[in-house]
Amino acid sequence: MKVNDLVTVKTDGGPRREGVVLEVEVFNEGTMYLVSLEDYPAGVWFFNEIDSRDGTFVELRSAEQD
Repeated sequence: MKVNDLVTVKTDGGPRREGVVLEVEVFNEGTMYLVSLEDYPAGVWFFNEIDSRDGTFVELRSAEQD
């Protein structure tokens, strides 16, 4: 994923939320995404772990979600 991609993010206990990637930082263990959400327009950081499906919080928004 890259800056300006439309994504959904997993948050505690609720449905996935839609946002836009503002910044991407790559680390050895995974990738951090700064995502602008409706109630957090300046962005919130989410981390996707490389080796764990449970640790994937940011996904590209698919056309099926329309």
